[in-house]
Amino acid sequence: MHFRTIARLGRFKEVIVTLLKYGFEDLVQRLEFPGIELLKKASKVGRDVGTYVRIRHILEDLGPTFIKIGQIMSLRPDLLPPGLVKELSKLQDHAAFVDNGLISGILEKSMGGSIDQFFSDFDQTPFAAASLCQVHRAVLKKEGFTVAVKVQRPGIRKLMEVDLDILKAIADRLHERSTELKIYDLPNLFRVTKRNLIKELDFTREARNMKIARAYKPDIYVPEVYLDYCSERVMVSEYIEGIKLSESADGITDPHSIAKQGLNTAIKQILEDGYFHADPHPGNIIYSAEKGLCLIDWGMVGRLSERDRYELIDLIRAIVEKDSSLLMETLLRITIKERDVDDRALERELSEVLDLFFSGQIKDLNIGHLLLAIIDLLREYRLKLPPDLVIMIKALVTAEGTARQIYPALNVLTEAETYIKKIASKRYRSEILWHSIKRAFFKFLAIQKDIPVRILRIADKIERDELAIRFRHENLESVNHTLENISNRVAFSVIIAALIIGSSMIITTGIGPFIFGFPALGIIGYLISSLLGLWLIVIIIRTKKY
Repeated sequence: MHFRTIARLGRFKEVIVTLLKYGFEDLVQRLEFPGIELLKKASKVGRDVGTYVRIRHILEDLGPTFIKIGQIMSLRPDLLPPGLVKELSKLQDHAAFVDNGLISGILEKSMGGSIDQFFSDFDQTPFAAASLCQVHRAVLKKEGFTVAVKVQRPGIRKLMEVDLDILKAIADRLHERSTELKIYDLPNLFRVTKRNLIKELDFTREARNMKIARAYKPDIYVPEVYLDYCSERVMVSEYIEGIKLSESADGITDPHSIAKQGLNTAIKQILEDGYFHADPHPGNIIYSAEKGLCLIDWGMVGRLSERDRYELIDLIRAIVEKDSSLLMETLLRITIKERDVDDRALERELSEVLDLFFSGQIKDLNIGHLLLAIIDLLREYRLKLPPDLVIMIKALVTAEGTARQIYPALNVLTEAETYIKKIASKRYRSEILWHSIKRAFFKFLAIQKDIPVRILRIADKIERDELAIRFRHENLESVNHTLENISNRVAFSVIIAALIIGSSMIITTGIGPFIFGFPALGIIGYLISSLLGLWLIVIIIRTKKY
């Protein structure tokens, strides 16, 4: 066994025991890893709560990597059931403070000098601590500004590498062994999640995200970031004095205006800038008496192209106008189809969703929840939205929820409609239309030059008899696994039969040494074949594959 595999066995055992603890024996059974049977005596808790709650408890028990993955997956309502997405959104990312000596070592190594060299004052006690980092208040020596110093926790990258290796093995194994889980494409889901998680470990990326956000001049305040002091493991940004909305919203003097400002900022970021904060929940928003609403923690952002934004405007306009036909056409245009779609059936169901949405009182209308209901419907029709569009919808849902937390009576539909009309009107300005016409013309010229060349290439391949059609086989992993099991058991049975025949031949020859009057080699052969046969029978009965 490879040393790297051995080094991960302890952590893998923790994962399996935690799954068993919360009652996921069936999932563990499907993994079919050696030695799992020995862990099934683990104590079990949490049987009296729902499956989604138990999943959240598992992620919390397993620590930083799993909590972060849960938070990232809470942004993907297109892939997970609504109840699970809601439960994952509750994941709390708090952790104990790290020893000051370890944090100081990371800080000095990353910045290339002692703490006193860069800061005239550095508070050793952090004012916030999460699974990836902790944050200290300090004063820059050169500039004299009060700053927040975000320092990555020691050993967190190594721990995440171990956890990600284990998760990859589990995702691959479950994808091979479970037919009902294939729809989620766990290996690809793991790759996407891993990429987002690795991005969060690089604080220079977050610092650049904040710089870009400030350049768009948002209506909500984004703290200044000091790139000269930032590195992969340290980020230095402006310190904001205020209260987090997750703790209290009582100090806001004009909640109606602040709620409108927050919601309009989210809509502007999504539809006008095409660059938005992916998770604007109350814990990431600070209300400052001096700065107003401040948006922090820019580790995850979303980007939308100009085409994406125009299609979103069409989507929301179709909702506001209750136009199920336009809504269906827009959705079919922006989604990825896995199979043929019954347009009429889809339009009927969309019309029903819109009717249910508009049947309530205006103040209770929730655009975010409507979009989530549409995503749920698309999942049934095997239509997939591009990931950034899904993250945008989740960001809009979160921003809407945060705005209503500040001012519950906010008329979200009216606010959104006013801003969307304003943005949509810019789409048809003469200079933008002229730009679109020029771009389409030059694209046509490029295609005109390219098409004859492509036709000649195809004709040339046909003439040389080199034109080939390729077929790709999919979803054969389970068949291969079954055939492999069958062949292994047949080979095992042949070996047992050979041992029995060989032992019988030895006993008939009467060659010594002897045990109880019979040749010893023959007796040993019978014993080995009996044990192997019993072991094979036990495995078949335990796995219920007979």
